[in-house]
Amino acid sequence: MTAVPLQFDRRRFLGVSAAALGTAALPAWARPRPLPSATGPLFSISLAEWSLHRALRKGELDHLDFPARARSFGIDAVEYVNTFWPDKADAAYVEELRKRCAGEGVQSVLIMCDGEGALGDPNEKARAMAVENHRRWLEAAKALGCHSIRVNAQSAGAREEQQRLAAAGLHALCELADPLGIDVIVENHGGLSSDGAWLAGTLRRVDHRRIGSLPDFGNFRIDQDTEYDRYRGTDELMPFARGVSAKSHDFDDAGDETHTDYRRMLDIVVGKHGYHGRLGIEYEGDRLSEPDGILATKRLLERVREEMAARPAPGAAADTKKDGG
Repeated sequence: MTAVPLQFDRRRFLGVSAAALGTAALPAWARPRPLPSATGPLFSISLAEWSLHRALRKGELDHLDFPARARSFGIDAVEYVNTFWPDKADAAYVEELRKRCAGEGVQSVLIMCDGEGALGDPNEKARAMAVENHRRWLEAAKALGCHSIRVNAQSAGAREEQQRLAAAGLHALCELADPLGIDVIVENHGGLSSDGAWLAGTLRRVDHRRIGSLPDFGNFRIDQDTEYDRYRGTDELMPFARGVSAKSHDFDDAGDETHTDYRRMLDIVVGKHGYHGRLGIEYEGDRLSEPDGILATKRLLERVREEMAARPAPGAAADTKKDGG
């Protein structure tokens, strides 16, 4: 692990100190994020289970073995997908999964939840049922030591009406999650949720301390004909971020992702918004094998992280010249 240069540490410390002074004025959703140690990495890396979806679907990998597989890639944190264990979220199974993680020294970060109903359903009873359907995943997240469940802001109708309905369902879910100490984070995941401005507005409207976002570098396609700018969308969602999904599909000969400029994206995530939490690898390409795609994404994240850490703090050259007379 590469230590962060002292000049960069000072810049981060000053930025964090300034942000802390304004915490009291922040709205309910803008809770401070955990900060890294002074000499720690700019961000940590986790592995999203979707990166191994083909192996899981073929039965080549069992869900309980996912923590061990993550550790085999040199990754010490995992992000689950509920559809790979939809009928197994009982106490005994979750406890076995927790033991597997403990044995591997792997941290459970979050559970991505799909297929539990639309939280913005226009039908009030259906919306309430969707909220209730997420209860077992909140309880599983608590038992595993996750900080969040990732959900969808699915709705129907006109743009403003979808925002109102989605915010209502999300607020109700946050109320359910609050006593458990679990956050509810929303991913840009198709439809209007892939419109960064719409989703950011929805999260503001929820106005709950448990609400957050999981910006995904690649999920900005609104429909077949419309794709939202991924850099703008990520920028709009980062003020709410409790996690970040580093989506990857393919790589060029230099090891750079061919769909997303990772340097530009991480300048937004880390440089502009000061995010120093987990970036979850979510490889879903088909040219490389799943293990090779995961490792290629990991190498790219580590390389860009080292490049960013090596940058001098703004004004460092001028300060050095002044000190030298």
